[in-house]
Amino acid sequence: MPKPGMNPPVQNVGAKDMKKALGALMGYCKKYIAVILIAICCAAFSAVLAVIGPDYISELTAVIQAGISFTGVNIDMDEIVRIATILISIYAASMVLNYCQSFIMNHVSCNVGRKMRSDISSKMNRVPLRYFDSHNYGDTLSRVTNDVDTISQSLNMSIGTLVSAVTTLIGCLIMMFVTEWRMALTAIASSIIGFIGMGMIMGKSQRYFLARQQSLAEVNGHVEEYYAGQNIVRAYNSEDKGLAAFRASNEKLRQHTFKAEFLASLMQPLMGFVGNFGYVAVCVVGAALAFNGSINFSVVVAFMIYIRMFTSPLGQIGQGFSGLQSAAAASERVMEFLEEEELSDESTKTKVLKNVRGDVSFRNVSFGYVPDKTIIHDFSTDIKAGQKVAIVGPTGAGKTTIVNLLMRFYELNKGSICIDGTPLSDITRENVHDIFGMVLQDTWLFEGTVRENLTYGRKVSDERLMDICSQCGLKHFINTLPNGLDTVLGDNVTISAGQKQLLTIARAMVEDAPMLILDEATSSVDTRTEIKIQRAMDKLTENRTSFVIAHRLSTIRDADMIIYMRDGDIKETGTHDELMARQGMYAELYNSQFVTA
Repeated sequence: MPKPGMNPPVQNVGAKDMKKALGALMGYCKKYIAVILIAICCAAFSAVLAVIGPDYISELTAVIQAGISFTGVNIDMDEIVRIATILISIYAASMVLNYCQSFIMNHVSCNVGRKMRSDISSKMNRVPLRYFDSHNYGDTLSRVTNDVDTISQSLNMSIGTLVSAVTTLIGCLIMMFVTEWRMALTAIASSIIGFIGMGMIMGKSQRYFLARQQSLAEVNGHVEEYYAGQNIVRAYNSEDKGLAAFRASNEKLRQHTFKAEFLASLMQPLMGFVGNFGYVAVCVVGAALAFNGSINFSVVVAFMIYIRMFTSPLGQIGQGFSGLQSAAAASERVMEFLEEEELSDESTKTKVLKNVRGDVSFRNVSFGYVPDKTIIHDFSTDIKAGQKVAIVGPTGAGKTTIVNLLMRFYELNKGSICIDGTPLSDITRENVHDIFGMVLQDTWLFEGTVRENLTYGRKVSDERLMDICSQCGLKHFINTLPNGLDTVLGDNVTISAGQKQLLTIARAMVEDAPMLILDEATSSVDTRTEIKIQRAMDKLTENRTSFVIAHRLSTIRDADMIIYMRDGDIKETGTHDELMARQGMYAELYNSQFVTA
């Protein structure tokens, strides 16, 4: 996925790609086939009624013409009223049917959009985390919002427009040939240029519709990255750099949008020219035939309406296909995500770990985020139930990777990890996640009340919540909030990074899982608060196997086992005192944190 500021290549989407994308889109409409057919019938009958109208107008003109003579005016008003009543009924019925078609297609498109968004949201929970390592978040968000909206709007407008236009076109052809075949041939001959031009335009415009959706995703990615990190952008005086990157992405979007819309907009003037040309041709031929006495003036009047009705559908067909092109481009991007490789199916796994003791063993574990780059090399160690294990080492040593593997966020390339003698690969990911409580260095809170963020769907009493908040140093903070635990954490509530981390620590304490993972859990709090949290953590980790990743080595001196890692390998293991006595890598790292200049 191109990063903001980079220009993705314009993909050339052919007819087969468009058919495939639209075919996948139609798969979402299977549930609504019956109502779509009703909508199509409504659109078709509405068009048929509209086509019948000019024939009655011709009849009305003939009645008026017959009543006008050199001797005076003697118009049959009863016949005029009868024909006018029929015309009003026809056009009213056409309007009602057209409204029904619009209502049905609007209902279908909204439900298809909802289903797509639900499927994408569900898919996000099934794709491996490695997908998000290689794709821009803004691009994925754009598929949920812009692409699905484009599909819904195009589906709502295009199907009804195309059916109505095609029916009107066919109906006009039939009625014109029934009325006067020579003038019908004239109308068809004058419209051939429209069909040729429409085909040429569609052949060139589709790839720009896809490029527009891709560029829109790129702009969204830029906005997500730069605007979410405004404090960093301003701190490094990178506003101009960010603005330049946005302008580059925005310009690319402008170019692709201009090319797509320009080519699509050629349809209307082209069809307008064809309509005017056909109008002139029909009038000339009609005048010649009327002069020779071959037809009445009323036929010319009817054909003047028919030629307008005949050429108008050409423009509507062009607009409908433009909408389908947009839908196909957006559908291709949505389906591309929905077809991404998913996590392996675990429905056949029946083994469940309950009453977990906490014995953990790593056996010859090897792993790399990409196939050709191994990060963890032949990692092996045994951890007894209830032990507090600290994993330390320089940045990039593989500490967090070990935790990710323990949580089965990623699958092993080789080796095994067992809990209480059971390989993690034999139990479901959900079971693994239930076993661990986890606090990451990257805090995450959602827009909801403090209570909802702490309990996260669990039923916990207020007394228990406040007790945990007190242990974490959050009691004063919560008491200062307008509504206490029921305060909504939104834009109107300012929370520091340290307070966010305290809330995530409290969330882990509420979960009360049998095993615990702390990944730099106190990196954003002050030393005094850290000491208080450490006491709470000591209580939390009692009789629990816990894994602690820490850069402040003073916080893990009481660990039962310290694993020093470098370059994906275990270099030293032991207690703090044992490792300090060896005067090795751990001792060097520990002492470096207390060296004064």
